[in-house]
Amino acid sequence: MKIIKLNAIDSTNSFLKELAQSTAIENGTVVVAKEQKKGRGQQENSWVSEPLKNLTFSVYFCNIDLNINHHKFLNFAVSLAVFEALSMHKVKDLSIKWPNDILSANKKICGILIENIIKGKKINNSIIGIGLNVNQQNFPTSLKNVTSLRNTTNKLYDLDALLIEVVDKIKEKIKLISLKKFTNLETDYLNVLYKKNIPTMFKDSEDVLFMGKIIGISSLGNLQIELEDENVKEFGIKEVSLA
Repeated sequence: MKIIKLNAIDSTNSFLKELAQSTAIENGTVVVAKEQKKGRGQQENSWVSEPLKNLTFSVYFCNIDLNINHHKFLNFAVSLAVFEALSMHKVKDLSIKWPNDILSANKKICGILIENIIKGKKINNSIIGIGLNVNQQNFPTSLKNVTSLRNTTNKLYDLDALLIEVVDKIKEKIKLISLKKFTNLETDYLNVLYKKNIPTMFKDSEDVLFMGKIIGISSLGNLQIELEDENVKEFGIKEVSLA
């Protein structure tokens, strides 16, 4: 495993993306930063992390050869990898909140940002960014419903050892994509999907409240919610949130 360690950087995903444009990068290369100044999440949200306390890293995968219409399976694979790595440490009440936040007891413990390089109709290369709250115990008041491994297990973690565990799990799950184990990935993902089949209050992009329950993920990767009238509606990222 090739690991590039940096003291401080704006974004590990951005670093890898720029590096890939200027040089040939070995498959599975990891870039990890002690401090990430401008960490990015989904839809250009920021990821705030206390230096030296957490894991902020990105992994580069090349020649994935995944049809762009199957992009949801890459998301399933990475989410499950982090979920399973944390499960080994007996983190309580783990779940995956669509599309790829990892929760512990309803609080966010990890965020994932996947950026793909498309060639034709295939995902050729992918940069997978992970922000995992590990040893940080106090968070800004602006960050609601967040937690860390330290807070949930009362243990202090070796960041280097945990990094290898998570990356090994990601490689394991990415291999399932090459083996076309799509059904396995989807079944495992849906089994741990947050609020699946539980009547829940949602809010759409126009702040309209409605009741429904999550029943699955569409072929396009959208969230499928069954409404009270039993009709099923699909929502993309930022089109729906928990009320």
